Amino acid sequence: MQYVLLIYQGETPLPGTEAWDGLSEAEQQAVYADYGKLNSNPAVTPGLPLGLPADATTVVVEDGKALTTDGPFAGTKEAIGGWFVFEADDLDAALEVAATVPAARLGGAVEVRPVATYW
Repeated sequence: MQYVLLIYQGETPLPGTEAWDGLSEAEQQAVYADYGKLNSNPAVTPGLPLGLPADATTVVVEDGKALTTDGPFAGTKEAIGGWFVFEADDLDAALEVAATVPAARLGGAVEVRPVATYW
């Protein structure tokens, strides 16, 4: 079964930010290594990198008219920072992989959803 893992950055330090600079070199390298390990897992299909929430534009349609607003639909703390697809035998295996995502231990979260077919 396939699962989509949505990575919510939350308070996660991101490269190029003061919070990232506050991490030790060893901590920074551990984050890179952990994401590298995830991406090298043959059961993982990496998602495309997402830009920053501040660069997002959200579209809603009201009364048949498209309205746009700057920024993400969710608050910045809840904004999705990335995603990937994981092929697993069951939810427990997907949850185990979700727990290895650095964002989950650095102030963010990982949401795990089974892939569904609607049509």
